[in-house]
Amino acid sequence: MRSISVAQRRARLGVRHRLAAAGRTDDPLAVARSLTALHATDPASVFLQVAARSPAAGPGHVEKALYDDRVLLRLLAMRRTMFVVPNDFLPALQAAVADPLAVKQRRTYGKYIAGAGLGGDDPDGWVRDVEESTHAALLRLGAATGAQLSAAEPRLRSRVVMAPGKSYESTTGITTWILVTLGCEGRIVRGRPNGSWVSSQYVWSPVETWLPEGVPSLPVDEARAEVVRRYLRTFGPATAVDVKWWTGWTAGEVKKALAGLDTAETDAGIVLADDLEPVPAPEPWAALLPALDATPMGWKERDFYLDPGHVPALFDRNGNIGPSVWWDGRIVGGWGQDADDAVVFRFLEDAGSDARSAVAAEAERMTAFLDGVRITPRFRTPLERELSS
Repeated sequence: MRSISVAQRRARLGVRHRLAAAGRTDDPLAVARSLTALHATDPASVFLQVAARSPAAGPGHVEKALYDDRVLLRLLAMRRTMFVVPNDFLPALQAAVADPLAVKQRRTYGKYIAGAGLGGDDPDGWVRDVEESTHAALLRLGAATGAQLSAAEPRLRSRVVMAPGKSYESTTGITTWILVTLGCEGRIVRGRPNGSWVSSQYVWSPVETWLPEGVPSLPVDEARAEVVRRYLRTFGPATAVDVKWWTGWTAGEVKKALAGLDTAETDAGIVLADDLEPVPAPEPWAALLPALDATPMGWKERDFYLDPGHVPALFDRNGNIGPSVWWDGRIVGGWGQDADDAVVFRFLEDAGSDARSAVAAEAERMTAFLDGVRITPRFRTPLERELSS
């Protein structure tokens, strides 16, 4: 069995994730391909993931790739999490992740809709009819917000009582349910936000205006193998536990996907069979990664880059990582913004004078990128809260 050391894993991370200086680029598409998929639960995080790996890109570079060139697309994917991905990854994600997610969404929402009496004896047919009408309205409008679509299709304004009779009873509309399901089926896409680049209120468009041929179909087994192949190219070596956690699949689905690939076992985990040669170590590098960055979220088993003693400061109670400070392949601290919106940081270990100087330079660079924009992570962590208070 081939041995892959901790130092080699950190070298791979620095080079392949474009965190080492020599690999940085101002091309958001290249960054996304290097990371397989950009986490996008926090809209600002997409921009900050690019900023951390770019010498000079600004928010406009990312907006151009997303909304003008349309080489990147935002969708719900692994673990029902929002991602931004290269368009050529869409067929695999659609078949392997989004289609099954659409089935689950339809089943979950359908129960509530049927319970509310919508659609009478045929709630499923009623939902399908509302979806078709909504899609047709979006084709007519070209692009629209949820509010604009509910004006065009009044049934989207239907209300459903959640947990009737319970102390936590609430009433909600079905607009988001319908739009999310159509999005999971690859029929509509989230376009430019209805606000600044940190906004999460998106304008929807029919997929035909972004991808004239729609999302190509793939057999599900082929699609799952492709998802894991891309994952291992970015994150290998990784264990089956890592793959299961990242994809959100069952152990059986992971095992079947791995069986469809030519892989090799190492003492650090699984790699693609053609990926056994060592990666030359880059020059020492510093990086300030945003909350839910794709790099730290790529593994379930993180000891090779994370001291377990740092977890209470950098993660919330649900395991979501906040803004992190990296030095040469490992996490050494965290960062936030002070009252003047400048980036400030704190080391959680003594990384040396070179690290302090390099991290300070990255903080200045990130402050310039943000240019006074305040970022508040959706999942806040203890150290980020403290630095930003």
